[in-house]
Amino acid sequence: MPYIHIRLAGELSREQKKQIVEEFTATMERVANKPREYVIVNIEETKEENWGWGGVMLDEVDG
Repeated sequence: MPYIHIRLAGELSREQKKQIVEEFTATMERVANKPREYVIVNIEETKEENWGWGGVMLDEVDG
């Protein structure tokens, strides 16, 4: 049973998450020959204020 865990800084809309789940599932089905009903996709969103990179909080970085 494939388990795909996606972590990202920030938030996605429900529609974006739905598309990601659909596309990752289709890829596992097509490339790895895994039945789509066995593919689990977990999207973990974390506020940018909870991420640090290079000694700086991500919510303080421009762009």
